[in-house]
Amino acid sequence: MEYKDHEGYTHDWVTLLEEVQLAYNTSNNSTTGKTPALVEKGWNPLLLVDHLKENLLTIHPRGNDFHEIWKRACDTAVKCIAEAK
Repeated sequence: MEYKDHEGYTHDWVTLLEEVQLAYNTSNNSTTGKTPALVEKGWNPLLLVDHLKENLLTIHPRGNDFHEIWKRACDTAVKCIAEAK
């Protein structure tokens, strides 16, 4: 199944499933106030963004780009989850 995002890029839903699942499982639930991962396993998985330090983003020229892309992806996931409720 394919869809186009707000920027017009076509994506195959199957390739995004793991990322969407991770975003869902690490986002706070409005009912419990906890993430599904925390409720089910008792801990939240460490994400790549957890390892990024603000002062180290400039070490690699693409570090800031990755950080911005990651923040936009997280914001989009939160927005989509909120709209789905």
